[in-house]
Amino acid sequence: MMGISDYNIFGLRFVFLLCLVIFWIDLILISSTASASTVSEYSSRSSDLSKTIDEEKHKSVSSSDHVEEAHKEKSNHTERYKIVGFEFHHVEVPYVICLWILLASVAKIGFHLYDKLPHIFPESCLLITLGILVGVTLYFTETASSTQYTLDANTFFLFLLPPIIYDAGYHMPNKPFFNNLGTILLLAVVNTLWNTLGIGLGLWGMSYLGWIQKNVSILHSFVFAALISAVDPVAVLAIFEEIQVNEILYIIVFGESLLNDGVTVVIYRMMEGFTEIGESNLEVVDFFAGILQFFVVCLGGTLIGVIYGLLGAFITKYTDHVRVIEPLFIFVLGYLAYLTSEIFELSGILALTFGGIIMRHYTEANMTKKSTTTVKYFMKLMANISETIIFMFLGLSTVIDSHDWQIDFILFAILFCLIFRVTGVIFLAFMVNRRRLIRLSPIDQFIMSYGGLRGGIAFCLALLLDAEKMPERAMFVTTTLVIVFFTVFIQGITIKPVVNALKVERAGEKDPSMNEMIHKRLIDHLMAGMEDIVGRTGDNSMKH
Repeated sequence: MMGISDYNIFGLRFVFLLCLVIFWIDLILISSTASASTVSEYSSRSSDLSKTIDEEKHKSVSSSDHVEEAHKEKSNHTERYKIVGFEFHHVEVPYVICLWILLASVAKIGFHLYDKLPHIFPESCLLITLGILVGVTLYFTETASSTQYTLDANTFFLFLLPPIIYDAGYHMPNKPFFNNLGTILLLAVVNTLWNTLGIGLGLWGMSYLGWIQKNVSILHSFVFAALISAVDPVAVLAIFEEIQVNEILYIIVFGESLLNDGVTVVIYRMMEGFTEIGESNLEVVDFFAGILQFFVVCLGGTLIGVIYGLLGAFITKYTDHVRVIEPLFIFVLGYLAYLTSEIFELSGILALTFGGIIMRHYTEANMTKKSTTTVKYFMKLMANISETIIFMFLGLSTVIDSHDWQIDFILFAILFCLIFRVTGVIFLAFMVNRRRLIRLSPIDQFIMSYGGLRGGIAFCLALLLDAEKMPERAMFVTTTLVIVFFTVFIQGITIKPVVNALKVERAGEKDPSMNEMIHKRLIDHLMAGMEDIVGRTGDNSMKH
């Protein structure tokens, strides 16, 4: 193997063998559980039948003392004490989950041992491919038919998504984020609405004109457009960190993707509510109620996040004598913010995002260095595990689930996703550049458009659809999977060569000195004062 040391070759071989061992252990256990369930079902039926036969025989020979004595001897028989046993069914679910996480983690080690692979393929591509390989093996061993291997949407939104969102919000660079908050909000809200409107009308128009074989109503088109507008650029952000793109481009893509998730879920629920009312029953008041609900849900979720963030800051002021539980408050209060928002049908994603931002800003000064380190690494660990499970299930669902392949609908959906992503970014960049002091260059706009990858949120929103109310559910799920694969594999793999070819501006090579930091702070204050004097809003106005 070219470009790999002998040490790494040995490591790759060891990792490959370990992956095979883990996978086959998993497969054997699953197969044995499936066969055991079949045998137990058969034995239960057999026992019922034998019980009936025994009753009939017992009635016919009830007068015989010899039979009664034999029956007593059998009933008095007891089993001997077992030294060891095998109760896999009792721990099946957590055991299989741990094996899958172990398999993915070992595969990651092998992925990074080969120096060239991480520079070509994003890690998400590896996990999806691993999920596909697992699915193919389960399919051909006929194990998949006996057990359900699908990612439950409720599990995703209650357990897998919160660690990812909380990690992103908690470690958000506050200063650059609030410096560019106006641009981020425009892209996250207006651009998401533009994509939903454009994709929905485009797909409905193609169906109305007969260019799409399957007839799709306008409300159902908007439901699909809302869920497919969820941006998840995990691969893009990883590449941005690797090649050190400029801070403004990074924070705008990062912030937009984070807030976009919350906005997308709100729009999705609104469109789903319109669908339940029915196209013929909708009135003007329903549209105004939907618009009002949009602002209530977004602002309400944000407010709950801020409240829990401030509560965490207040509590950690009094943990001087119990430092060991400081990280507990960070995780519990953050998760409670998410759950509280979900209880009141507000945006849990926005609650987690702004709760994390507030929590870190005001609690880190109250905690010890050990506590902040614990929070950082445990949060990263949980987010990484969640991403691993999500991407593996994306690959697995491709093989295990049944699909409705409507090629015309899929191609038009991909086309409209690309068109309205690009047009929305270009138009909004033109608008914000009129007020920004540091303008977004055409190259920045292209990278922002190209970085609009789709991921787990879009897929799980598609899984939430009710097949009885939404006959196109199978087609929507299949199309969502194809778009996720297209954006992750095509755009995710090519984003790094594109960034290098366009010579995107990079961040500084070294950390600023104390003198540079003091002067920058002074200039920021001076610029804020000058902006107030001339009546122009710039990057420094919100800070000071």
